[in-house]
Amino acid sequence: MLGIDVSTNSLRLVELQRDPSGRWEVLHCAVEPLERGWVKEGNIEQFDQVASALKRLVKKSGSKTRSAALALPGSAVITKKINLPAGLSEAELELQVESEAAQYIPFPLAEVSLDFCVVGPAPKMPDFVEVLLVASRKEKVSDRQGLAEAAGLVPVLLDVESFASRLAAARVIEALPNRGENMLVALFELGSQNSSLQVIRNEDMVYEREQNFGGNQLTAWIARHYSISPEEAESKKKSAAFAPDYHEAVLSPYQSQLGQDIGRALQFFFTSTPHNKVDYVLLSGGAAAVPGIEVAVMNQTSFPSKIVNPFEGMSLSAASVSAKGADSSTAFLVATGLAMRRYSS
Repeated sequence: MLGIDVSTNSLRLVELQRDPSGRWEVLHCAVEPLERGWVKEGNIEQFDQVASALKRLVKKSGSKTRSAALALPGSAVITKKINLPAGLSEAELELQVESEAAQYIPFPLAEVSLDFCVVGPAPKMPDFVEVLLVASRKEKVSDRQGLAEAAGLVPVLLDVESFASRLAAARVIEALPNRGENMLVALFELGSQNSSLQVIRNEDMVYEREQNFGGNQLTAWIARHYSISPEEAESKKKSAAFAPDYHEAVLSPYQSQLGQDIGRALQFFFTSTPHNKVDYVLLSGGAAAVPGIEVAVMNQTSFPSKIVNPFEGMSLSAASVSAKGADSSTAFLVATGLAMRRYSS
């Protein structure tokens, strides 16, 4: 199954294989850039252009697989945990979930795609189970489904971006001391325009918030300092082709600014929850590949920080190495999590 991540400025594809011993291999991996405005805040604004880009991405990857998993941004999805009586049949659960969903979804149920799963026994309620309810407008679902089909793919799964990124990050968390058990881990996904924060403990998300900062800030600073267009600045940023004053005049101030932005995001978490620290800060997304970000975040927050490479510990096929191009591995977190769904229940 192909994991397809639709972001603001690019499409990313990952295909994984897992052998009987549990070892992962990246079979195919590729990225295709998108023009500015084709995708805005998770919405596909220029459908035909994005579908053509997806066709190019699949061809570039070299994969013959046509089953695909895609995801919706958290802003397009409503999630809610509810408690229902234990022992209900699947049909009875569906009826109960639909009845409960009407209380939490601000749209007619006829306009909504709805799914649920039983998480486990409800805390402190022995006769109940905890059920995760997930819903989105049907038009949002149809956009992702239609995009895959227009590119010749068969959409078999639609996930939530934050769920997929947590699945991929779980391998990194397990590599922390004591396998990360009972640790509060702040996972930042640093996108081009916006970033997201998830605070995770033992695979459970205890806090989530969107942040208004990202890699485009660095692009804007480069364009302004060198008096070039944003497009040229983005190209130079990826190729690291800069004048001798780049580090002191642009990169260092940006590192400091991003560290401060991440520190403020954590302060929001501390002031709205009983917590006053995290054990680790994990940095992912395209902007996490900027040199020195890990150290800058540690300096600004005092918390141990680590760059997330979702391919860490995986073997890479020759096809995946050549197709990935210049995009940093840390930008493939969501696509990797989607590809891993093939092996998850």
